Amino acid sequence: MTVDRNRQAANGRGEPTGGRRRLLFRRSRRLVSLTIAAFVVYIVGTFIQVLVVSTGDESAEASGVAEAAIVLGAAQYNGRPSEVFKRRLDHAVELYEDELVPRIVVTGGAAEGDRYTEAYSGLTYLIRRGVPDEDVIVVDDGASTWESLAASGRVLRSEGIDHVVLVSDPYHSLRLKGIADEIGLDALVSPTESGTPLRQLVRETGAVSLGRIIGYRRMVNWIG
Repeated sequence: MTVDRNRQAANGRGEPTGGRRRLLFRRSRRLVSLTIAAFVVYIVGTFIQVLVVSTGDESAEASGVAEAAIVLGAAQYNGRPSEVFKRRLDHAVELYEDELVPRIVVTGGAAEGDRYTEAYSGLTYLIRRGVPDEDVIVVDDGASTWESLAASGRVLRSEGIDHVVLVSDPYHSLRLKGIADEIGLDALVSPTESGTPLRQLVRETGAVSLGRIIGYRRMVNWIG
């Protein structure tokens, strides 16, 4: 009896050691379950946002507001844009010809071994499409979306421009808006009419989910 009373006194509330451990275990398990549930809700919510934003086009709001369209670079082959890049460039030309934007920014550096940058191949393509070279701004710094947008922002702000339309594939839209907000650009998105594969939606969901938590710049530094 004396031993039992001493154990109860040692447990503070008069609760046996085994019972207290079970209580702590239940609380810990409940906390883990709530954390997992919150994480799942966050990921699913982000996926829905990525999907919904990918179906939107804000170019109608650009008239009289946007000062340039920024075309995110994609692969090029010896100075010739890939089909993905062409779709983006063609869409920017449509915005330009519809007088929604007065200038076009082409972005993208060169992969190892390339003779031309993505930005340069974009410039030559736009000129062939009839866009005057004085209306094209070439930004060939950056090996990632964040770096390309950050470099574009620096160039545009030096010319007093901060209202832009971002042109890329649909699944990029939400992440582009997040990056633009992070670097201080007032941005609308106007994606191409290409499809949105589930694989890309899942990838973007992961990128947006992480970028919102740690920041898009830090995410690039961590994972490239």
